[in-house]
Amino acid sequence: MIDSFIKINTAITGGGHSLSEIVRALLDDISAKEDLNAFVEVFSDTAMAQAEEIDKRASQGRAGRLAGMIVAIKDNICYEGHQVSASSKILEGFTSLFSATVVQRLIEQDALIIGRTACDEFAMGSSTETSVYGAVKNPKDKTRVPGGSSGGSSAAVAAGLCHVALGSDTGGSVRQPASFTGTIGFKPTYGRVSRHGLISYASSFDQIGPISNDLRDLALVMEVISGRDEYDSTLASNEVDQYASFSKPIEKKRFVYFKSYLNHKGLDAEVRNNFFSFTKWLTEQGHEVIEKDFSYVDELVPSYYVLTTAEASSNLARYDGIRYGYRSKGTHNLKETYTKSRSEGFGLEVKRRIMLGTYVLSAGYYDAYYTKAQKIRRLARDQTMEQFKAADFIIGPTSPHTAFELGSQTNDPIKMYLEDIFTVQANICGLPAISLPLSKHGNGMPYGMQVMAPPYMEDSLLSISNWLMNNKSLEDL
Repeated sequence: MIDSFIKINTAITGGGHSLSEIVRALLDDISAKEDLNAFVEVFSDTAMAQAEEIDKRASQGRAGRLAGMIVAIKDNICYEGHQVSASSKILEGFTSLFSATVVQRLIEQDALIIGRTACDEFAMGSSTETSVYGAVKNPKDKTRVPGGSSGGSSAAVAAGLCHVALGSDTGGSVRQPASFTGTIGFKPTYGRVSRHGLISYASSFDQIGPISNDLRDLALVMEVISGRDEYDSTLASNEVDQYASFSKPIEKKRFVYFKSYLNHKGLDAEVRNNFFSFTKWLTEQGHEVIEKDFSYVDELVPSYYVLTTAEASSNLARYDGIRYGYRSKGTHNLKETYTKSRSEGFGLEVKRRIMLGTYVLSAGYYDAYYTKAQKIRRLARDQTMEQFKAADFIIGPTSPHTAFELGSQTNDPIKMYLEDIFTVQANICGLPAISLPLSKHGNGMPYGMQVMAPPYMEDSLLSISNWLMNNKSLEDL
């Protein structure tokens, strides 16, 4: 397992150790844990070259603020000169011509990119079992999934193979894997982090976010990757705060939870009971906990899937087997090339979502499905924002249960879609949210507590998260 970032940074900037030696040992560790299938590709050569260059700058006193930080990137984030496939056959052999803004900003601060991690194909899934490279295993229990779609990123962090891994969160794909692997997963406000260089699934929902074992490392990365970008017109102009200072005061805070979530039939009884122990502990610490209802809990997931599949249908139309990626062999005309390349190149789940999205956008069904889902989205956001008039944060379990066994839900798409029941609200409303590893279930597996904040209140959210992580966990209650 890799040493902490602070320890490595101090060693290489103080001349006590070389990053090249550390990376060489890390590459051996990644190879030894290859059975997890966390990495699609390890960038051994470029990582060593990066390490040598960072060592050189460190010896001259010119090292960036992230010198010595090892970062993995999800296989839907572009890195110039390196392959990216969204874990799909349709992008077989494709090499990116540019780096995503988040990757470029990390490299400029001397973070080292160690490799690309497996994900559900085109980030469509909750278990990282739909990857063309095979299923990823949970380091906490190799018979279980690591969550999804950023399961490779969460597994790499949980196994100690990097300090931070970038994922993408469309409906919970950073926070749910963090919950399943006992790591910290952060989804920023929509418009806080550039999506330039992220392979799109659903453009009005997608957001890049970090996963880490260390909240300070995560906050440092957020400082670096956040902020305006000329390549992404959806970004806000808000200045980036010093997130890693955790400077927001933790006086008496007001927390809201929704009883409709806690009464949901899919919620594990032990997770429910421990949540109420947590709220009791919060009140004992001088905070206020308020129970509210949320009217649209049963409409959130259906609306989310109508809207995201519609956007996916549009975004994935560009993958046609003509310009790049996989092309079916033995075709005789253009239509056959399109049809066979897409049929053979996309996996079952991606094809299912493309067809669903095409259907809800089709003539005669647009108003019945897509328009209605957009109305639900607005109503859900309005009611959610109303809660912040009475409270600072919204809290609840990240996931209804702990990590499930590999293969146990692959034949039940509805059950898999319901994995997003507690996380989609943040994406529908564009809110920042975090999953904190505050407990362990009686079955031995970790699970997370989710905290949501108003838009662009990342500094407050990270400050309260730091306070929670440094105080009693649910295990102590």
